[in-house]
Amino acid sequence: MSTTIEEEGTTMAAAETLNTPSTVANAFVQTVQSIISSSTTSKATTTSAAALASTTTASTAAPATGTTTLSTPSSSSMTEKLSVSDLSSALQHFGIVDYLVFIAMLVVCAVIGFYFGFIEKKKKKKQKGQVSADEKDGPGAAGIEERRGSEALDYLVGGRKMKVFPVSLSLVASFVSGISLLGTSTEIYVYGTQYAFILITLAISGLISWYIFLPVFCNLQLTSTYEYFERRFSRRMRIFGASLFVLKAIIWLPIAVYVPALTFNQVSGIGVHTITPIVIVICTFYTTVGGIKGVVWTDVVQSVIMYGSLVIIMIKGTLDLGGFGVVWQRNLEGGRLNVPDWSLDPTVRMSVLSVFVGGTFFKLQNTSINQATIQRFMSLPSLKHIKQTLFTFSIGLILLYMSCVYVGLVCYATYYDCDPMTTGLAGRRDQLVPLMVMRVLGVVPGLPGMFVSAVFSAALSSLSTLLNSLAAVILEDFAKPHMRNKPMTEQTVAVTMRLVVIIFGICSIFMVYVVEHLGMVLQLSATLQSSLYGPMLGIFTVGMLMPWVGEKSMFLSSVLSFAVMAWITVNAQIANVSGSFRHTKLPVSVEHCDYEFDMSRYLNSTAEYEPHSGSSVYHMSFLLYTLTGASLNIVLSNLATFIFGRQDVNSVDPQLLAPFVQRLMLKNSRYQTVELRQF
Repeated sequence: MSTTIEEEGTTMAAAETLNTPSTVANAFVQTVQSIISSSTTSKATTTSAAALASTTTASTAAPATGTTTLSTPSSSSMTEKLSVSDLSSALQHFGIVDYLVFIAMLVVCAVIGFYFGFIEKKKKKKQKGQVSADEKDGPGAAGIEERRGSEALDYLVGGRKMKVFPVSLSLVASFVSGISLLGTSTEIYVYGTQYAFILITLAISGLISWYIFLPVFCNLQLTSTYEYFERRFSRRMRIFGASLFVLKAIIWLPIAVYVPALTFNQVSGIGVHTITPIVIVICTFYTTVGGIKGVVWTDVVQSVIMYGSLVIIMIKGTLDLGGFGVVWQRNLEGGRLNVPDWSLDPTVRMSVLSVFVGGTFFKLQNTSINQATIQRFMSLPSLKHIKQTLFTFSIGLILLYMSCVYVGLVCYATYYDCDPMTTGLAGRRDQLVPLMVMRVLGVVPGLPGMFVSAVFSAALSSLSTLLNSLAAVILEDFAKPHMRNKPMTEQTVAVTMRLVVIIFGICSIFMVYVVEHLGMVLQLSATLQSSLYGPMLGIFTVGMLMPWVGEKSMFLSSVLSFAVMAWITVNAQIANVSGSFRHTKLPVSVEHCDYEFDMSRYLNSTAEYEPHSGSSVYHMSFLLYTLTGASLNIVLSNLATFIFGRQDVNSVDPQLLAPFVQRLMLKNSRYQTVELRQF
């Protein structure tokens, strides 16, 4: 998934925002002014947009036999073509109804957080002491204090009494960020349906999780997945893993909200640095006060908004084009209905190797070892509920991704003869889908607001999930271990968790300024996760499947594999930003554009559609990063046993091993204890 981000002149806006006394207050004032402005001009804008939409719809529904001219009202019968800037302004008609829909979504999220943070908590205090002994949490390895309904247990895993359906929807919402929601459709537009085949790997990775990773985490009942590292290896391994997670979170938080902010900018004209502080503050609020319950139930609302918005876009977009047959035919002729290349070359972006093998490991690190995912699984009462959730979550995720794929096909069918990225109508690839949405849904008040709400819902779910997970990791892996001689009080625990959420939430506001200049946002996010979670997946795999590998071997291989993957991914990002290596894009057309644009943009972009071949290791497909990192760690750790020696397999706690490994060890131990009869 590659989403090219071209730099804009945002230096002045950034400086103005940072020099104000209060970034959030300033952003709020600017937003209110924009809403008032839009409401006063909504009538004229809607009329103009309706005329524009009816003209463009007629143009796309009919066969493209000539050039259709979009005209502006004049006193004469003469017509003139709109410029890119005029057309872009005409499409920015985010009316008062749309603002109300968007604000309503934010208010509902805040109310849910308030309910679980104050009202539900107050009810629980009244019922305290009335719970029978057999209703309490069962025995496990997460500590005696946590088993007594502590603040941490309730805030981080909902008392381990959450229900299957809301947790499943929460996993879907948090798994699909705003980046994925927009980037998947853009991926289909730019490179075709090759990426859609990665949906098959969701089933494969789910089966691996089912039989290897989830049973171990369920039996241990861990709040932080990195506690496993200390139990299986050492304290320093736990710090190593938790530190990498925090590093990933610091970079990922602003990325998660940046792309939706671009969408809001595309449809409303409000600046990125105006809307991001408001959204992040609201998200931080309901995550801080509501805990995991507030996060899960806001995710439920947000996932419903995402599904509803995608369904409306698919239906309306297909009908405007003239039916499914038109969508299919245009994508077929444009080469978008393609399959992964039958190649084992790792530099081929979407080959059978990268999609099916690399994609399985890429999804495995999200469904099996990701702290946010495991934390939700641990909020369920038993392994049976966890497996039900995994199945429901997988189905829901596949449906959502299939919807994003089809939206990408509709998007290409809409712009098959006039690419808005080439003409400059869409300044960034991330704004391609919002542009199409405003063209399709812009004439109906409230529907653009629903789409923006859907994109921000995906972002908010990822943001709140990560903030809650950060609270768990900081508390369990850094704070509590340093307070072993003097255990933390319930009040100290509560304050610590909420301070973590607030601090990281505020930091993400300012990190947006850094992220916007990194380029290739979608690929950057996938690259970042893969470079970190590849070696991490290797640690968990060795820990659960290879009991003969000791701590020294594991630590050395982990450091080396992380360093190698960091070198590969940094060089790959540099190559992408500098343009020294780019994967070949599918051809586009500007033959029937009915507005004026700078033709030199099209001539200068033709190099992107010429064949490229890679020769360096950092030219490999980004889907292979997780596989490379994990394989490197597994191989190096086993080679290191020749230096540090093999560990006695009987010294490893069987609960730390995968179920089938436990059975093998038990079988071997029984065989070894059989005494031979002497005659």
